[in-house]
Amino acid sequence: MEKTITLIALGALACTAAPGSAQDRIDTVMRGQYACELPGNAAGAVAVPQPDMDFRIKSASRYSGNGGEGIYLFRGGTLQFTTGPRKGERYRQVRDGFMRKLDADGKESRLRCIRMAR
Repeated sequence: MEKTITLIALGALACTAAPGSAQDRIDTVMRGQYACELPGNAAGAVAVPQPDMDFRIKSASRYSGNGGEGIYLFRGGTLQFTTGPRKGERYRQVRDGFMRKLDADGKESRLRCIRMAR
């Protein structure tokens, strides 16, 4: 009897622990045009525009950039372009309307993208 209660308790614990181990929730990014730039320096411009890196979030899962369109996935604060001209690029959302590009190791690069307009 004691073994049965222990097994039931472990089973219940496993069921309640499962959502915590599930992947992060899928969400959307604020629509609009994102202008990308590198930080400047004290002797010059505050920022150095990188227009080839700009993109537009068009809808709940679509983007455009680099002369084409594609689909993105936003999960756990990370934006990933999954199809189209930017396929494979990833960004971390710092706050609404502000992204930092991630390098291949998942570390933030110097490139930042800011929502300019809807």
